[in-house]
Parts: sequence; structure tokens; C-alpha cells
Amino acid sequence: MSILLLDLPPDQHAAGREFWSAATGRPAAPDPDDENWSSLGSFADGFHVEVQRTGTGTPPRWHVDIESDDIEAEVARLEALGARRRQYMEAGRFWQMLDPSGLVFCVVGIQTGEEFDRYAVTWP
Repeated sequence: MSILLLDLPPDQHAAGREFWSAATGRPAAPDPDDENWSSLGSFADGFHVEVQRTGTGTPPRWHVDIESDDIEAEVARLEALGARRRQYMEAGRFWQMLDPSGLVFCVVGIQTGEEFDRYAVTWP
């Protein structure tokens, strides 16, 4: 099993947890034994992990790409949940966004090919 962790400082933890719960349509289940952890559950049979080379000056970090068949509608939905647009990437035609705690994520078009057809092509 693979796990993608979103590390959030204490003053941003609740807002970030609620944002990602709403963004993915998954309830955040707090760990009854440890208030520092919550789970959004498993997604399909796992998840896809990629390694990318970033530009000079970009710190190492994890980030999430949200695929959508309607990028502008998904960006608007995520803004209503508290996200902010950071930069439109013309070359790839996607939005780089910030969640309420300032974590970078991207809203991209469908890009995982035929394998993605087994799963939803839009978020809730």
C-alpha cells in the first residue's frame, strides 16, 4: 500500500484537512488515538506517483494533481472551498493552485490515458 501524506503545520492543519476532504469528496476520519492524523481513505486500487524536475529555486515538496475534464469548473469549485489560483501554466494549459494552508497543487486535464477510464474523470 502506498500513502501520500500532506504535512500541515498545527495552525493550518484543520483548514487543510477540511479543504482536502471537500476537494476529494471524502470525509476526513480522525484517528481516535492520535489527533495529529486523519485519513481520507483509499482511492481506487492505489494511486499514481511521478517524479518531476522543477525549475531552479523550487523547493522539494509533494503536490497533488487533480485531473478534470473541465479545468475551469474544477478551479472555480476549489476556489469556493478556499483554494487560490497561483499561476496559469500556458505551456501545459493547467492551473497551479494553493490550498488554504499554502500547499501547491495543480488542476490539469485528463492525462493518465486508458488506465484512467476505470475511474472517475471528474471529482465530486
